[in-house]
Amino acid sequence: MPDHDELDALIARLEAEEAELVLDRFTDDDAWTLGTWLRTTAVERGLSVTIDVQRGEHRLFHAALPGTSADNDAWIERKTRLVRRLGHPSYLVGRRLARSGTSLADLGMDPYLFVAAGGCVPVVVRGVGMVATVTVSGLPQAQDHALVVEALHALRGTTA
Repeated sequence: MPDHDELDALIARLEAEEAELVLDRFTDDDAWTLGTWLRTTAVERGLSVTIDVQRGEHRLFHAALPGTSADNDAWIERKTRLVRRLGHPSYLVGRRLARSGTSLADLGMDPYLFVAAGGCVPVVVRGVGMVATVTVSGLPQAQDHALVVEALHALRGTTA
């Protein structure tokens, strides 16, 4: 378990990353580009992940690679539900909870419906707000999160 200083530094990095990852637009074609980038990259790296891009309840992209299962879909639903509720990356929420010593249950959130594990990031459009979510499940939470962030940077044409 990281100490408070390490958690503070990680939270600050995640907050800066969140502020940086604001898009000028996000279309259905962008969702497809994002999802296919994630799938292609995961295949090239030999990663067993499930990938999901949603606008609200509308699933715009979904792919499950070999080595994944329906459990990954369940994790995606719980991560996505958390991000839609709180509007922040699931990894950031989890690290904030760890830092404060609180849980989702303390916030009145059912842990069977929500999970503060890394891998779901809101898609935020400048001047609009959160318009979608992109989620990866299958790797350790920091790696799930990092892969999504890398994909969003690729979509923006920037590097992490």
